[in-house]
Parts: sequence; structure tokens; C-alpha cells
Amino acid sequence: MTISAPGGNFDLFGLHIEKVSPTELIRISRHNSNEPYFGKSGGNRFDDPQRRYGTSYFGFTLPCAFAETVLHDEVAGPTGFQLTAAQLDRYVLTFQGELLNLAALYGPHLKNLGGNAAVSSMTPYDIPQQWSRALHDHPAHVDGFLYMSNHLNDQKALVVFERAKEKLAVSNAIQFDCHPQAPKVFEIFRLFPI
Repeated sequence: MTISAPGGNFDLFGLHIEKVSPTELIRISRHNSNEPYFGKSGGNRFDDPQRRYGTSYFGFTLPCAFAETVLHDEVAGPTGFQLTAAQLDRYVLTFQGELLNLAALYGPHLKNLGGNAAVSSMTPYDIPQQWSRALHDHPAHVDGFLYMSNHLNDQKALVVFERAKEKLAVSNAIQFDCHPQAPKVFEIFRLFPI
């Protein structure tokens, strides 16, 4: 499946906007401070291709946030995922703050914008990054967008644009292995520390 970059008239398309509370978000990070971090590396799926704005990635569940972050480049073996202590040395961050206005980049909303599921799964990232730029520059001035997770494709994930940074504040940072849902993540992904 292929997908094209948004057309030159993308700003004329209506966006389906969903309001999401920061209290619903979960982020996995190596750090328990200076979060949420808004990266400008250009190396992630929905980063700004021109590196003018930062992006921060979240899930709505711990398994989704873990799959998108820690398991992103990992391939399971017959017994599951073998991860080092350094790979598991992460924090689970939760948030508080103002409602986020997010464009829906999934389901019929994505199709009506001229896209398809490839936006969440294709490589290289040049086309998905152009979708990010088009949504960032859209007159609706959204805080970010929702998409189907590539690494846990039955769940939604989201990216927040740097301009919404003031709407988010960390409410809790818990070491991953101390989090009450960590055993569930170990079980469903068959994680084996090495």
C-alpha cells in the first residue's frame, strides 16, 4: 500500500478534531524531568521534515507507549523479546493540563483527507513527515494528531506539536519496572531481560 503527500490544497480540507485530556496520555522516556520532550531530529515518523517545530509521541495505554518506544526497532524471537536492563531503564510519565485539540488521522477521517493506513507504517518517513507538516500548518491550528499505532495496530497513538507544550505538565513519573502495569507489559510482549 502506498500513499502520496498531501496535495497543495490541503488547507481547504476540513479536519475532524477530537478533544483529548492530557490525563489520558502515557509517555515512555529515559528521563523523569524536562518532559514532555519535543524532538527536532527529523528521524521519527512524524517529525517536521524542515525541523522548525518539535514533536512528542504518546500512547493511551502503557502497552502502546512501550511498543512504540522501547520495541520500536526490536524483533521478537521464538521466545519473545530479549531486552537489556538499559533498554528497560525507562520512566512511565503521566500528565495533566489543558484539553488538546487533535486532528484524527485514522479511519474515515484519514480517507477523507486523501490518505490511508500507510501513513502510520511506511518507510522511509519522508511522506509521513509531509503529512505532519501539512497538519501543523493547517488553518485549524491543531495541537497534534491521532493515528493508529504501527507497533500495536489495534490502538491509537498521538503526536503533539511543540506549540502545545504549555498545555502539558508531568503529573507522575514512575520507574517502568515499578509501575503496577509493568507485569502485564512483560506478559503480553513476552519480555525477557538479559
